[in-house]
Amino acid sequence: MVEVLAQHKFALISPQKARRVIDLIRGKKAVESLAILQALPQYKGSRLIYKVLQSAVANATHNYGLDKDKLLIAKAFIDEGPRAKRILPRAFGRAHVILKRHSHISVVVKEKD
Repeated sequence: MVEVLAQHKFALISPQKARRVIDLIRGKKAVESLAILQALPQYKGSRLIYKVLQSAVANATHNYGLDKDKLLIAKAFIDEGPRAKRILPRAFGRAHVILKRHSHISVVVKEKD
């Protein structure tokens, strides 16, 4: 059984916000998941995950000849990437640190038996 992986590394979204979206599609059919992600335009994570899922489906159909309608999401997870640190000047010479969190988005699809 072939599993096809697609990743987006260093996506500029916090893992917590991306996991909220990816939990909605885990274990579902790929075509159904693409429709769910299109119906969630208010979440930034839905656009990023949509592109990764679309890439995984394209890889599976083009490289391995799998049927698009039979594809399932085998694994979908968000790993934490590096944190970019920014300094925000405050009153009386103080500074606050702003953390820009990054995520690694991974989606694995496989063909249903």
